[in-house]
Amino acid sequence: MIRTVMGFSALLWLGASALAEDLPDCIDPQAQVEMTYCAGLDYETADAELNELWPEVVAAARQDDEYVAEQAKSMGVPTTEEALRTAQRAWIAFRDAQCDYEAYEVFGGTAQPMVGSLCLARLTRERVALFRQALAQR
Repeated sequence: MIRTVMGFSALLWLGASALAEDLPDCIDPQAQVEMTYCAGLDYETADAELNELWPEVVAAARQDDEYVAEQAKSMGVPTTEEALRTAQRAWIAFRDAQCDYEAYEVFGGTAQPMVGSLCLARLTRERVALFRQALAQR
C-alpha cells in the first residue's frame, strides 16, 4: 500500500515536470511532495544497495552448503541457501507490514507515504548492515 501511494506521489511530481532542474532538492526539501519524493529516492537507494549485496550473500550461503547441504537434506531440514531465501521472503513481508503500520501514525495525511518510505529505507539499511556484518565475520 505504501509503495503504491509513494509511486503515485512520485508520478504526480514527475508528471508536473520531467526536467532535472525542476526535481526537488533532496538536501533541503521544503514542500511535503518534495519530502515524499526524496524519501522515496532514499528507499530506492537503500533497496538498490540490498539488491547489489544479495548475490554475495547467496554465494556465501552456497559456500556454507558445500559442508552442510548433504547432511541437511538427509535430516529433512533446509539447506543454508533455502533457509536464507525463506528468511528473506519473511523479512520482506515483515518490513512491508511494519512500514504500513508505522505510516498509519499519520493515516490519511499527506505525510503517510513519506513516513512509509522512510521506514522502508531504515529497515532496508538495517538488513544491509546485518548482511555486511555476517559477511565480514566469515
